[in-house]
Amino acid sequence: MAIGENENIIPINIEDEMRGAYIDYSMSVIISRALPDVRDGLKPVHRRVLYGMLDLGVTYNKPYKKSARIVGEVLGKYHPHGDSSVYDTMVRMAQDWSLRYPLVDGQGNFGSIDGDSPAAMRYTEARLKRISDEMLSDINKDTVDFQPNFDDSLNEPTVLPAKLPNLLINGASGIAVGMATNMPPHNLREVINGTIAYIDNNEITIPELMEYITAPDFPTGGIIYGYGGVKSAFETGRGRVVMRGKATIEEAKSGKTQIIVTEIPYMVNKASMIEKTAALVNEKRIEGISDIRDESDRNGYRIVFDLKKDAIPNVVLNHLYKYTQLQSTFGVNNVALVKGRPLTLNIKDMIKHYVDHRHEVIVRRTKYELAEAERRAHILKGYLIALDNIDEVISLIRSSRDPELAKSQLMEKFELSDIQAKAILEMRLQRLTGLEREKIEKEYAEIMELIDRLNEILDNEPLRMSLIKEELEAVNERYGDDRRTEIVHSAEDFEDEDMIPNKKMLITVSHQGYIKRTSLTEYKAQGRGGVGSKGAGSKEDDFTEQLFVANAHNYLLIFTEKGKLYWKKVYQVPEASKTAKGRPIQNLIEIEPDDSVRTIINVETLNDQDYIENNYLVMVSQQGIIKRTRLEAYSRPSKRGILALGIKEGDSLLDVKLASDDDNIILGTSYGQAIKFSLKDNIRPMGRTAAGVRGVRLQADDDKVIGIVCTHNDDATLMVVSETGMGKRSLISEFSMIKRGGKGVKAIGISDKTGKLISITEVEDTDDLMIITKSGITIRMNVSSIRTMGRAAQGVKLIRLNDSDEVASVTRVKQVEDDDEEISEENTGSNEGTEQQNDESENQS
Repeated sequence: MAIGENENIIPINIEDEMRGAYIDYSMSVIISRALPDVRDGLKPVHRRVLYGMLDLGVTYNKPYKKSARIVGEVLGKYHPHGDSSVYDTMVRMAQDWSLRYPLVDGQGNFGSIDGDSPAAMRYTEARLKRISDEMLSDINKDTVDFQPNFDDSLNEPTVLPAKLPNLLINGASGIAVGMATNMPPHNLREVINGTIAYIDNNEITIPELMEYITAPDFPTGGIIYGYGGVKSAFETGRGRVVMRGKATIEEAKSGKTQIIVTEIPYMVNKASMIEKTAALVNEKRIEGISDIRDESDRNGYRIVFDLKKDAIPNVVLNHLYKYTQLQSTFGVNNVALVKGRPLTLNIKDMIKHYVDHRHEVIVRRTKYELAEAERRAHILKGYLIALDNIDEVISLIRSSRDPELAKSQLMEKFELSDIQAKAILEMRLQRLTGLEREKIEKEYAEIMELIDRLNEILDNEPLRMSLIKEELEAVNERYGDDRRTEIVHSAEDFEDEDMIPNKKMLITVSHQGYIKRTSLTEYKAQGRGGVGSKGAGSKEDDFTEQLFVANAHNYLLIFTEKGKLYWKKVYQVPEASKTAKGRPIQNLIEIEPDDSVRTIINVETLNDQDYIENNYLVMVSQQGIIKRTRLEAYSRPSKRGILALGIKEGDSLLDVKLASDDDNIILGTSYGQAIKFSLKDNIRPMGRTAAGVRGVRLQADDDKVIGIVCTHNDDATLMVVSETGMGKRSLISEFSMIKRGGKGVKAIGISDKTGKLISITEVEDTDDLMIITKSGITIRMNVSSIRTMGRAAQGVKLIRLNDSDEVASVTRVKQVEDDDEEISEENTGSNEGTEQQNDESENQS
């Protein structure tokens, strides 16, 4: 075909054209058809149906109108698509088994839960439900933006004011291009209580919100089986909620055992479920059922399963849950439009966006009402001016040849605006009476009060938030109801921790690597100088090396002398009596044969980001090398352990402490010296495998670091204990602050009588001190019974030892009253870990 002179053909790449056209199509489907707006929870077609019904005047207090009339109104004005799309939308909004809180009040056949189709639109009638009035309230007060309709002849709202959080209470579903949404409905009372809680505290966490909004609440009731999917959906916007029908096992008058189903899962076709169940019974896949009947009526659902004589009812019911739609899954996928963009939202996100929307509605409504009030006050002020000068006004009007001249003269003589002059000219003569004047003055005073109130609302954000709460509480009082869907926890919801009391336990680790947990109440306090009681049983060449207290649900961070780290929960440590030796730690963690446990840190949680970012692990080696690293670097447990500290040859890890920036560090050496310095000012945060920096300078080749204390309390005392059982307390304030890397000052006078220093510990008068010897003897004494002395003193005898025995371990134990136990306890483990009490030569002997 020849190309004409006036024709212009532009060659294009068909791939680019199809790509661009498909993207335009997909965005149109996403934004204008398939996904709800996070603010009012409605898709465009739902919004147009509700607004069209309001425009037509079929509100909850007006007579019903034919559905065909409503559909025609919406089609002709706002939604230029097929009539079936509009009618099907309106029908669904009227079905009480589809929406938790229906928005349309239907009269006639609107279908059934058995899948029956609704009657044709020419036979049915409809009007808005009263709850829809809350969705549309104040729409004519410039509260939301409007946009031109499809032919620019009318304007339609882009969103509804939505005095209630419709997206949460009714949910939504839709399939777009490349994405889909499936949001479950929730209970209005719970959602409003949760929204109010968010308004009161914007920093509320999702677990705290879940105390108000417990789970989805489906219109057909039923049971939510298992809470894991609900928790995941609330926290991430995605989850798998298992729904079950509500069933009971009864005995009929005839003596037959029956399973009675009174509620079914959401979005399940009842007739189809019964039909498919009957097919499974005929195929012998479900046995024990002799008959199935649907006895449902207008009072509720009732599906009866007659059982055979030899059938076990619970087994049959479990098979019904397993093989039929009596148990189904709701896949939560909370995708909604936020400022025109599809986003996946958790429960807090949806509440936040709704509250932001309501705040904007309140501001715009207040500005509109303020403008109206100011306009009315302006006219009333003109009336009052006219009434004050009534004779002159009447004379001026009578002498004017036309209204325009009268208006201009009024404006000039009395300094009135055009609006005021026009209102005076239109004023009826009856308003000149004294009674009418009083009414005008009263109205003017009321309008001025209203203006002050509206200005206060615009200037005060907390007041606007309180208005949102008041409106939500009014909606809650009017429409709130009880939950329909019951929550039943499944076995999957419970972990080992849920079955284990979170009690305090004494963790004991022996030199040869035996570990156990024991109730601390087995140990009772004795006076200073006692002989102690038999503690952990052990071999002749073994002794208790580490001991501290931890809650059963806490994490244990287990550090070895080679600088490796392993994780265990406290309840995973085998429980044993005070005299038992425990279990080899190699059976619990994959520790290397030539490695041994040095210290264990008790950590409350590894999931709180703020906690692990603002706490540090401070590590010190026997040669005085020290480093600090954020706890976050060690918050990802690995079964095989990780390298926590780079150890130089000839050195080994001594101890680890959990500390914050405010702590000061005290390092003690076996020669009786101690050095005190600021953690923040002397040691910068380092990486996980870094070797560290020098913390203290040792005095001799056989000198070494024997302990570390993290403290920010100068009023506390430093407890020092030597290997022969000598000990004392000294005020921490006596140790002056110096820079790291020095030799420090004397902490105890070392002699043949005292032996080398074995332990340093921060203590207070309310603490107890637990001392364990290498032979396994344990003594527990009150710290208050030990005198406070100067730094250079040798101390007093704390425990009487045999000639061949020496002190192995010293631990601080806090006393706390407990209602159920005769002695309850708190430990040094949470922030202090344990002390490394033995020198290298003794450990290897």
